[in-house]
Amino acid sequence: MKYMEGWGFKERDKIMTGSRYEEAGVSIKTGEEFVQRVKRIAESTFEDGVIGSVGKFAAFFEIEKERYSEPVLVSATDGVGTKLMVARICGKFDTVGIDLVAMSVNDILVHGAKPLFFLDYLAAGKLVVSEAEALIKGIAEGCRQAKCSLIGGETAEMPGVYQDGEFDLAGFAVGIVEKSGIIDGTKIRPGDIVCGLSSSGIHSNGYSLVRKVLLEEKRYRVEDEIDVLGCRLGEELLQPTCIYSGVLSKLDGIDIHGMAHITGGGWYGNIPRVLPARCCVVMRKGTWNIHPIFNLIQTEGNVGEEEMYSCFNMGIGFVIFAGKEQEDKLLSYKHVHKIGEVQEGKKGIIFEG
Repeated sequence: MKYMEGWGFKERDKIMTGSRYEEAGVSIKTGEEFVQRVKRIAESTFEDGVIGSVGKFAAFFEIEKERYSEPVLVSATDGVGTKLMVARICGKFDTVGIDLVAMSVNDILVHGAKPLFFLDYLAAGKLVVSEAEALIKGIAEGCRQAKCSLIGGETAEMPGVYQDGEFDLAGFAVGIVEKSGIIDGTKIRPGDIVCGLSSSGIHSNGYSLVRKVLLEEKRYRVEDEIDVLGCRLGEELLQPTCIYSGVLSKLDGIDIHGMAHITGGGWYGNIPRVLPARCCVVMRKGTWNIHPIFNLIQTEGNVGEEEMYSCFNMGIGFVIFAGKEQEDKLLSYKHVHKIGEVQEGKKGIIFEG
């Protein structure tokens, strides 16, 4: 069911209650109840540019033409992966929605774009309204953190594709940037500094390995208090992904040469994507904090260091490349760490220290 205006509940209930569609496992009435709840949650996120309420068959967003001479729309889509299974085990559904927004929004922030709006897709074997509402509340909170509007989405009951209790989430973000202001890494050059923005923990990547090591092989339970973490394991695993809109919005006047979101593929998979030819990044170990959860995974799972940096963010969720002359400005911001520099060499990453 889309977030749209439906025909009246009473008329629909007469037709759909006890229908063959319900016999097949799909409840129109439950879906419509959920849509009405979602509309109120979504409307609480509306920023300037949204036209009308969430409704009809599509959503509308007006671009402020006076602010841009050559506006370019930037889009990204992503999911939360098997972190959803941890949410199910914990019975806690109000944080993975933040993750969903973060995964797409951070990808468009990399290119200097301002997030405008977000759409979600929720599919389940059987819709449980209380759980789905918690998911959407998390998405709305993520949109508020990103300063973008949740303007629509789709919810589908798909018995036979998903078992009861199973669900999946996907998200789609759109942002805007002036054409001349697109950041694509082409300005990165030897001598640039590399700064990192702290992560909140694992974020939303590598959970298949996390579950295999900690929950399956070592048989930890999500309610276990882990001394080195200072909290229950489930609390740590469900720490929501950082959304970096707030920090980046404060960096006006800084000439940024490139940025990278440390997401699926870790450091080795994401940093080289923005590097020009003949640019090598030398990372200085010890210049940022590696969260205890990563040490726990590495030790308990006997995971090699290179694989850890290929799967996880290791404490840095976002990377900024800038000229040496920008160093003092960048380091004056909280949570920004100088973690390395760009040197001439074969495109890639070298860790030292």
